[in-house]
Amino acid sequence: MTISILTLFPDIIKTSVNYSILQRAQKKKLVDFKIVDIRDFALDKHKSVDDHPYGGGPGMILRVDIIDKALSYAKSQLSTINYKLSTKMVLLDARGKAWDQKKALEFSHLEHLILICGHYEGVDERAFDLVDEVISIGDFILTGGEIPALALTDSIVRLIPGVLEKKEAVIDESFSSGLLSFPQYTKPTIHNKKSVPEVLLSGNHQKISSWRKEKSVQITKKFRPDLLK
Repeated sequence: MTISILTLFPDIIKTSVNYSILQRAQKKKLVDFKIVDIRDFALDKHKSVDDHPYGGGPGMILRVDIIDKALSYAKSQLSTINYKLSTKMVLLDARGKAWDQKKALEFSHLEHLILICGHYEGVDERAFDLVDEVISIGDFILTGGEIPALALTDSIVRLIPGVLEKKEAVIDESFSSGLLSFPQYTKPTIHNKKSVPEVLLSGNHQKISSWRKEKSVQITKKFRPDLLK
């Protein structure tokens, strides 16, 4: 899978993808990251990528022509894959569809994903016509799209077969079954008079499995009852 990330802050992305699971996926040649600096497509010597909004108002707006050039470059990096069938272009913006585990699984089957990180006050409205989807990671304000891009990337890459060591690690994780994860414990068995549940020390895998399923339901009801609707 190739993931292209269009950003005004390439160093943030370059640093982040070289740790943990994202780094492992690259070493296994399961994922290839292409970081595109939007400023490289600026039209003046000052590398300006934004301008004041028509009609007035605060902030600066990312220019659609520069986004279009950066996007065209990202698409030109495609070689043997069928662009229309296996590529998706996504703009990260507050108006987008909410990101979830189901969407992450869907995207993990793509051959090429292009993520556009917005910034400043927003992007020119015409930029929305350049992409296939608009995605949001929540109802809150961020300075730019770099953090959402990394959140999407991490959630997608860990679902690609071969990235994690065991398939079960994906299957049992929160949200994969529609429930939050069960409680986890490790050493010491007693801390501040609080003990690890006896069932987890019993060695009875059937009882442990039943206990975990029961606890997953309880935790989901308590913290995220909306997931059970």
